[in-house]
Amino acid sequence: MLNNLNHIALILDGNKRWSIINNKSNLYGYTKGFENIKKLVLYSLSKQIPNLTMFALSSENYKRSSINLIYDIIYQNFSETFNELVEKKGVRIKIFGSRENLPKKIINIFNEIESLSLNNKNLKLNIAFNYGFKEEISKILKKINNNKNMINLEDKNEINNLFYLGSSPDPDILIRTGGYKRLSNFIMYNLTYTELFFTETLWPDFSEKEFNSIIDQFFKINRKYGL
Repeated sequence: MLNNLNHIALILDGNKRWSIINNKSNLYGYTKGFENIKKLVLYSLSKQIPNLTMFALSSENYKRSSINLIYDIIYQNFSETFNELVEKKGVRIKIFGSRENLPKKIINIFNEIESLSLNNKNLKLNIAFNYGFKEEISKILKKINNNKNMINLEDKNEINNLFYLGSSPDPDILIRTGGYKRLSNFIMYNLTYTELFFTETLWPDFSEKEFNSIIDQFFKINRKYGL
């Protein structure tokens, strides 16, 4: 573990803009972005960072016309890319968000990789796919309403476990690529005291060097947690 750095979250933004700037197809841009996920996971492993959470697709973006391109990339690359991380690098993968309306083939791919990696311990990779925090809260409220006598709202651990990230430590750092300075409906409950970093770099160009530079900046912050 890198000096008590437990968890980094990333909002992966800028694939389509990268495609336009570099005169490439959207499919090529999203594929480059997909490849960069693996590269940053491997770098995080080298730094012994135990938890990564990546915002791959919001529930709002699910409605975009480019969703079929994303499905194609998953069909072609997901298993090969993540099987290597799971089988050779000991990465545990959790994919969270709504699976309603997702193609059955996508759901099967997600279920298979989660099952395959269940006992791995080197790094926990959480991937938010078709996710939105407001939808998460709505589901939690329904769960509480349906189980009023089963959930102890005075118990912090029970409350935490209502959320997708469960008992994982809150992110120490959130990095958003692509230049926009907003959280975009992403794991708001877990970002209470997270240090926020925004970079103009588009996700396919986000490098290990810049990643490490942000980590270095983080360690210069005097974190007071509201005190």
